[in-house]
Amino acid sequence: MSLYAIGDLHLHFQSELKAPGQLHDRVWKKHEQKFQAYCGKHLTDEDTLVLVGDHSWGKNLEQAETDLQYICDLPGRKILTRGNHDMFWDANKTASLNARYAGKLEFLQGNYYTYRDYALVGTKGFTFEGPFRVDRRGRIVDWDDAAEEHAKKIVERELKRLRDSFEAASRDGYRKFIMFLHYPPTSVIEEESGFTRMAEEYRVEQVIYAHCHGEARFHDSIEGMFHDIRYSLVSGDFLKWRPYKVLD
Repeated sequence: MSLYAIGDLHLHFQSELKAPGQLHDRVWKKHEQKFQAYCGKHLTDEDTLVLVGDHSWGKNLEQAETDLQYICDLPGRKILTRGNHDMFWDANKTASLNARYAGKLEFLQGNYYTYRDYALVGTKGFTFEGPFRVDRRGRIVDWDDAAEEHAKKIVERELKRLRDSFEAASRDGYRKFIMFLHYPPTSVIEEESGFTRMAEEYRVEQVIYAHCHGEARFHDSIEGMFHDIRYSLVSGDFLKWRPYKVLD
């Protein structure tokens, strides 16, 4: 029995794909078949797979049904967090998704799930991605104040949702945590953030995140050990469609 994670499947069985250029790179060719084949060979029904956002390009639940069925058909227990492209998932209606897919999928938002003696907590997260411009020496030479203020509001909302997840688990007696975000915990110009500070506050063992796909973006945030917490990027194209083993 093992715990795995991966993000950014970007499935589009029912919807017209309108994706950034990197989603047409060679690594994305028949990626659904590659991922399905790997899971079928290496994962069992005793394993748990956390899918860290951007599951479907469907604009609503009807357009995402086949994508979600694809995930249902994978081996093991499946837990999903929200991504920025998951339009089918209204954060305020997570309970209805859990009811609809009971016994098949588990949707992580404002709640928590368990793996052995760990609480699995998470939210979509958010980082300020611009518009800003950095020169070759890493100095900021352009900045959008209005976009930054908008980002701050989203970050505060996501931090509140993440704390709700931690507090629900803490009330039930859990003290060991693994934290899942879709967005990276920091932007390319940050050394720490509200998300890293909250991870330290609750003494999280690992932070798992996605969103950074396309080779130029793989190293946009924290990787490896930072303040005694292990940070891991699990975007599908970064992993070449082989889920990352979080815990045995």
